[in-house]
Amino acid sequence: MNLKLEKPIVFFDLETTGVNIATDRIVEISVLKLFPNGNKESKTWLVNPEVEIPKESAEIHGITNEKVVTEPTFKQLAPKVSEMIAGCDLAGFNSNRFDIPLLAEELMRAGIDFDMKNRKAIDVQVIFHKKEQRTLGAGYQFYCGKELEGAHGAEADTNATYEILLAQLDKYEDIGNTVDALSEFSTHGKRADFAGFILMNDKDQEIFSFGKYKGRTVEEVLKENPGYNNWIQNADFPLYTKKVLKEIKERMSKPKKVMSDQDKLQALQQKFNLR
Repeated sequence: MNLKLEKPIVFFDLETTGVNIATDRIVEISVLKLFPNGNKESKTWLVNPEVEIPKESAEIHGITNEKVVTEPTFKQLAPKVSEMIAGCDLAGFNSNRFDIPLLAEELMRAGIDFDMKNRKAIDVQVIFHKKEQRTLGAGYQFYCGKELEGAHGAEADTNATYEILLAQLDKYEDIGNTVDALSEFSTHGKRADFAGFILMNDKDQEIFSFGKYKGRTVEEVLKENPGYNNWIQNADFPLYTKKVLKEIKERMSKPKKVMSDQDKLQALQQKFNLR
C-alpha cells in the first residue's frame, strides 16, 4: 500500500546534546522531503550547538565538539530549515514526543515562529509500538529485513524511518495510508503543546497535566490565579508551552460575540438545512 499524500511531508531526525526539550540543542539534523508526485529532496546538516556536547551524548551519536566547531549554528541554518518544512506535514521516529518539540524550540529560539495548526504529524515509533513493541534498529530488521548501519546518525535514522513506514503500510491495512489516518493512529493522546504540559480533555478544553492544578482547565486556573501564567512564562518551561498559554490568555481577553436571535435562527437553519 503506497503512502497517499495531498501535500509534501518531511521525515526528519535530530541528534542532540541531550534529551531535555527546553534546554538541549541540535547537533545534526537530516530532512527527507517527499512530494505528492513522488519526487524527493533531502538535506543533512551538522550543527554547532554553541554549548558543550556531553561525553555520554557524543558516545551515542559520534558527534564531538571538535567535529562541529566550524559548522553553522542552528540560528544560521534556521531560515533554510524553516523554508524546507514550510507547508509540510511532519514524520519521524519518536517525533511527537521529542524531535518536533525540540525543533520547535530551536526555531523559536532563532526568532522563527512555529506551530502545528495546519500540519499533521506521523510518529512511526507509535505505530511500531502499538503493533510490535520494538526499537528503531529492531523495527528496521523486522519490517525491512536489514541491519541498520549508521544508527544514531540523523541521515541513517531518517531514511530508515521512511522505509519502515512504507513497510508498515504494506503490513497493516487497517492503519490507512493517508496522512490524516496515520497521524491519528500514531498519536497517543491530544495535546495542546508538544511537551504534554497542557492536554485536551474530552470537551476539547485545554487542561494542565501537572502540579497543583493538574486536570483543571487552563481558563479556569488563569481566571482564579492570573499569576500562575506569569510564573510559567518566567520558569524553565519549553517556549512552545509558553506560547500556547499566551494564546489562551489572549483568547480569554477577547470579548465573546453574543449571537442575536436572527443569528441563532440562521445557524439552526444551516444546521438542519431548513428553508
